[in-house]
Formats: sequence, C-alpha cells, structure tokens
Amino acid sequence: MSMDDRKLKILHAIIHDYISTAEPVGSRTIAKKYDLGISSATIRNEMADLEDMGYIEQLHSSSGRKPSDKGYRLYVDKMMQLHRLSPEEEYIIKNELLTDALFEVDKLVRQATILLSNLTNLISVVKAPSVQESKIKSIQLIAIDDFNVISVIVTDSGIIKNNVIRMRKPIGNEVINRINNLLNSRLKNLSIGMINLEVINNLKKDLNGYEDIFDAIISHLYESLSDSDEGVYFEGATNILEYPEFKDIEKVKDILSFVDNDNNMLGILGSKAKMSIIIGNENNLEKAKECSIITAVYGLGDRPLGTIGVIGPTRIPYSKVVSILIKLTNELNKNINKIYLDDD
Repeated sequence: MSMDDRKLKILHAIIHDYISTAEPVGSRTIAKKYDLGISSATIRNEMADLEDMGYIEQLHSSSGRKPSDKGYRLYVDKMMQLHRLSPEEEYIIKNELLTDALFEVDKLVRQATILLSNLTNLISVVKAPSVQESKIKSIQLIAIDDFNVISVIVTDSGIIKNNVIRMRKPIGNEVINRINNLLNSRLKNLSIGMINLEVINNLKKDLNGYEDIFDAIISHLYESLSDSDEGVYFEGATNILEYPEFKDIEKVKDILSFVDNDNNMLGILGSKAKMSIIIGNENNLEKAKECSIITAVYGLGDRPLGTIGVIGPTRIPYSKVVSILIKLTNELNKNINKIYLDDD
C-alpha cells in the first residue's frame, strides 16, 4: 500500500487536530474542519488504510483515531513546517535571555531553561557546561584590602569561579601582579586532569614565601574544577499537569521521578546531534515511552558545551517547539560567544 498525497493530507489533518485538542479524530471532523475536497466516506476508507499501515491508531472501537509514534515520525521528518514565532516570542527570547547579571555561562543557561519552559509550557531540561572538561583561561588575584584577596578563575567555556583568600601578611599590588603572571604562565590552558605533581611542584617553587596563596589557589582549583556535579537542571515540571494525557496521578509520578533522575537526564541530554527528536517508543527509557523529547546542542563557536531541550506528551506541538528551540539556541550561542569575547 503506497503513501499517496491524499493519505498524507489526511494524516497531516489528524495530527494537527489531535495536537490541538487531545481528542481522537473522526472522518466527519476531518471533512468539516479541513477543506480536502473529498467526502467523509472517502476519508474513512483512507483512515482505515492509514491504520493498517501503522500511522494512526484507534483507542476504542467507537472512537476516532489518534496518531501513532510512526505517524508523528513521518510528520516530523517529511511534513512539518516550522512555526513562525510571534513578535512577542521573538522579543522574549532576544531580550529576556541576557541581563546585566548574566555574565556567567551557567547562569545564562539556567535562564534559557526557565525561558524555554515558559514559552513551550513543557518541562525544559539542560546539561550545563562540564567544569571538568574546561580548561583554565585565566586566573586573577584581586586585592580587597591588605589581608584579603579574591581569586577569580575563568575557564574557556565561560565558567567563572571565585574565592576569598585570607593572607597571613599584607600583600601589595606589585606582588599580586607578579603572582598573577606566574599563575597564568603555569596554569593557562590546563584542565584539572592536566594539573599533575610536576605542575604543582613548579608552582610551589615559583610561590616560595607565599605559601598561603599557593595552598589557597591549589585547593580553590581542585574545589572549583573537580566539581563532579554534571549540572543537569529542569524547569516547569508542573506544566505536564495541564495535559489530559497526564491526568492519571501515577503517570505524573512516573514522569516527575524520571525527570528528577540525573542518569535519565544525562542519557537524554547526551545526544551530539545538533537537533534531536525522540518520539514515544523510540525512547528506551520505560517511564518516557509516552513522551517526546526534543533537544538541541549549544556551544562556543564550533565547540559543543551542553544540551537543552523539552519533554512533553507525544502530541507535543513539534513545529512550534522546534522553532522556539532553534531561536533560543541561536540566541544562547550568540550570548555565550559574547561573554567569551568580552573576557578577552
């Protein structure tokens, strides 16, 4: 049985209607609402064929049809046209993502996750840049007063860590500048895994007489850059309560426990594809079989830093969500690159 234009139009109408209403769709609804130029009897026959082919399914013998995972997949791959964002959506993405406070990449990413959840009314998830994979871009000591110095570590993925060091003896700006030069010549472009015993011993010799700075910097480095927290965040978990698919409290518990599990989230957010759409049973995680997951990679230039996306029912409004995600990721990339360039 071949998939001709007429079947595609009917399938498109069923998917469009079901995404909007969450109600199974009958042939009369399609005939009335969508001007396909064919009778409801012809539509009924075509729907029977689409069901035989596995693109739609019937929940009960008396009900209409709903799209299957296979139907959604065909729609996403072959039929979907990107939704045109409203001026308001464009404005929100452009203007609410970056504020004066967001000069750190991980804060920027958190803000993007909140925005994504608000704009899509779905659960949004993100993997923030990995601290352990980052390399030191610069280390700066800045005097607060004679006995207190703040150390600021900036990584090449835009992560900033700072710490206050209490000195045992007063320290002047000239000494601070010399120490800054030593620290950067020894540690710049190293990741935490590259700071071995040789590097540490050389640094200790360089900082002879300033053991308090040496001890504080080494412990600050390890504390900041050994951070094993994968930085997986989610927002808008209660949004799913608004979808009739999840009116069963057990389903809601399943989804919430699934989202709250970092290993599950890392599995979802591990895709290296620029844009990934996983629909229902394509997901090998049992508790997400009734969900679709759309993710995109964000980064610094050509370097991927993390993944951001949404989780929702399989009748997720794919066209709109993909458009929002593309726009948001582009804006996120732009701002990450801006933060990085401003640091130079």
